[in-house]
Formats: sequence, C-alpha cells, structure tokens
Amino acid sequence: MRIGMALNYAGGFKETVAELADYEKAGLDIVFVAEAYSFDAVSQMGYIAARTERLQIASGILPIYSRTPALLAMTAAGLDYVSDGRFTLGLGASGPQVIEGFHGVPYTAPLGRTREVIEICRKVWRRERLEYAGKHYTLPLEGGTGLGKPLKLINHPVRERIPIVVAAIGPKNVELTAELAEGWEPIFFMPEKAAEVWGPSLAAGKARRDPELGELDVIAQAVLAIGDDVDDVLELGRPMAALYIGGMGARGRNFYNDLARRYGFEKEAALIQDLYLDGKKEEAAAQVPRELLEKMSLVGPEGHIRERVAALREAGVTTLNVAPFARTHEERVRLVERIRDIAA
Repeated sequence: MRIGMALNYAGGFKETVAELADYEKAGLDIVFVAEAYSFDAVSQMGYIAARTERLQIASGILPIYSRTPALLAMTAAGLDYVSDGRFTLGLGASGPQVIEGFHGVPYTAPLGRTREVIEICRKVWRRERLEYAGKHYTLPLEGGTGLGKPLKLINHPVRERIPIVVAAIGPKNVELTAELAEGWEPIFFMPEKAAEVWGPSLAAGKARRDPELGELDVIAQAVLAIGDDVDDVLELGRPMAALYIGGMGARGRNFYNDLARRYGFEKEAALIQDLYLDGKKEEAAAQVPRELLEKMSLVGPEGHIRERVAALREAGVTTLNVAPFARTHEERVRLVERIRDIAA
C-alpha cells in the first residue's frame, strides 16, 4: 500500500514544498496537487519536481474542461519529463459551479469527454499523428479554416503510457474509470460500504479492461491522527464534509450529497443540504453523521488505526492518501513514518 498526501492549495505552498523532503525521507510515496480555482497546479508540480528526487507527483485533479485534450497530453508529457518519469495525470470533471462559473465552459457530457480525453492523451504520448473522430472532439478540427493538419508530438516522451487516475464517484463514471484508467480516486471512501456502493460499477468496468493496464490503483483519502487523545480531530472534518454534502452543487445535482445518500444517510444528507443552502453552515456541519466521519478517517489509538488500514486494504485500497494532523511539522513527519510502518 503506497502512502500519499495532498498539498493544500489555500496558501503557504513554498513553505509546504520545503517540508516535502522530510516527508519523502519518512516514506511518503506520492504527492497530489489540486487545482480548483486557485493557482494552477502545473507550475506547482514543476516546482515540486525540481525540489524532490524520488517522490511521485500527481495532479489531483486537472479538470477535463479547462484545457484541450492535446494540451493535457502535452502538459503530462512535460511534467513526466522534468520529473524523470515520476508524474501521474489525475483527471476529473469537477462540477458545473467551477467549470461554468469560473471557466465559462458548458458542463456537458462528462463521461463521454473523459473517455475521449484519455484516448487522445494516449495517442499523443505514442507520438501518433493526431487524428481523432469523436463525438466531442474532432482532430484536426472540421469547419475551421481548413488548414488544420494531423501533427504528432515533437519530443519523445519519457513514457508512452503515463499513468492516468480519474476522480469519480458516480456509478457510470466509476465504471468508465475501472475500464480505462490506471487509477481511481473516490472521495469520502468508507471501506464497509465500498462493495455495496461501487462494486457493480467496478466489476462492469474491469470486465472490459485492457490487461496491459494492470490492476486498478484505488486511492482512498483519510485524515490521520494517532493517539489516545485525538478524538476531537474528527470534529474538524465536519465543515468540509458539510461543504461538499450541502454546498457543492444545487438541490437535485450534488454528486457528494448523492454519495452520502447511497451510503445510507438519506435523511442526514437532505437536512445538511437544506441547512447549508439556507446559509446555516454551522448547523449543517453539526448534522454530519459521526459514523461517516469515523469510517472515512484514520483517527484514534494505534490498534484502531491498524484495524482501519486492514479494512481499507480488504476493500481494495492500494494507495492511502493521508492528511496528517499534528501541532508541528516534526510530529506530522512522525505520523507519516508510523502509517508507513502500519501499512507495510
């Protein structure tokens, strides 16, 4: 089981990257860099590549709408080059609030576009002349000046198959991910519910999976705090859970709210959304089920953590993406060392 960590995009990036060398020594395997509507992730991943030696670097995630498929492929090839083959392309659809609100691009056909983006990226990395006739992307463009011509990537990529991870939680998107991607990154992963909620989608996708892709890398996220007096750390997860379940989308179109309902928290999910959309954020956070917080976190005594890691492994998790919580950097580094040992 690999140990990963996501970098916070809210600020202090250079300071955080300066600390990555310590995490790398402690056994951290991969770092994920998000791109919401803050600084772009690409420049930051290039910076990380220059400041680390062994650490794998992944976008977590680049939205499929904000760059053309060919630019996504070029970017991935460039990052793989400057990192000496350490890059993973994390992709996702994001949501209509960001895509239409911030980028001004219609949020249409996320499934079809994801499939075509992946297919185009792999053609680029194989240095094929780029000809593609899809439902959403046609290369060269039809109906333009008529001067477009099929081109192939000038440089030779370090790898012709850069690993692709897709962030997905909807049934059809998870099925597509299991079919086409090297890795799958769900959010709010509850190992006890994983087979019930996602099992059929994963099985359907894997039935069409190319054996050359290997086994699907399952990436789960969890807050990490080890000790007998860390129970309060769970409470710190309430605002974020309420934001996603209640505020990331509108009534009737919130993927995270749908997931909470599929986990069995239908009444709670409805109430959280009503409160959050009415501006009652603290009241919404108070309604996040304690069970949800506990089952998607690694918080408690070491024996409990070992049990939770075993449950994650049993549910198919192969990369554990932790958010170590402690007062000092040195303590957070020790947490990474401890979870590395537990996972091993």
